[in-house]
Amino acid sequence: MALRQNSDKEPNIELFIKAGHDGENVGNCPFCQRLFMVLWLKGVKFTVTTVDMRKKPAELKDLAPGTNPPFLLYNGALKTDFIKIEEFLEQMLAPPRYPHLSPVNKESFDVGADIFAKFSAFIKNTISFSDSLVQERNLLREFKRLDNFLNSPLPEEIDHNSAETIAVSKRQFLDGDRLTLADCNLLPKLHVIRVAAKKYCDFDIPTQFTGVWRYLQNAYDREEFKQTCPADIEIEKAYFSAANKRK
Repeated sequence: MALRQNSDKEPNIELFIKAGHDGENVGNCPFCQRLFMVLWLKGVKFTVTTVDMRKKPAELKDLAPGTNPPFLLYNGALKTDFIKIEEFLEQMLAPPRYPHLSPVNKESFDVGADIFAKFSAFIKNTISFSDSLVQERNLLREFKRLDNFLNSPLPEEIDHNSAETIAVSKRQFLDGDRLTLADCNLLPKLHVIRVAAKKYCDFDIPTQFTGVWRYLQNAYDREEFKQTCPADIEIEKAYFSAANKRK
């Protein structure tokens, strides 16, 4: 079992993420952004290296042969599985020096589990227009589920000693008013959906999903999310080929 980080010494952390089409800026990769956000929220010092996947530098081929970003160097040790990296960081970068980011409510992780898969099926549809309508309805169903969750008060929002009943949650994020691992997982995917679906499918997240829009607006107000997002053009280029095969 790994030991927690020594409280007197900062770890040496380097995160490797996918580069954009210019070979330098942040590329489209929700999993890369996920770890970028986790490290930022932890408040730990770290460096970020963007990797041009078209001409991966020789030193990186030697460092992580056959591995695509994201991957991590932690005090010189290579970590390559992003799920395991997230678990590792939560264990190593622990209180009192670093905050825990795990959500309190399990459903905070579960609620958006299928939304990206439904989006992928929608934007990559090559079968028929009628099939595309079915896939759009499937995507909207997932957004409705997310909206219901975001508008429903969490147990900790309900004061059973108060005569007032909270009908609609006012929390900022999935698990409350702080960003957690659940948000680091879902928000990068929602950003991709918002940009790519609008560009290629003329699809907007419906305004009646007030909980989803409150959630997104709160996220875009946070540097940890806004500054780790790829530029819209990176997302558009990433989905250009798939979207142009649509029927």
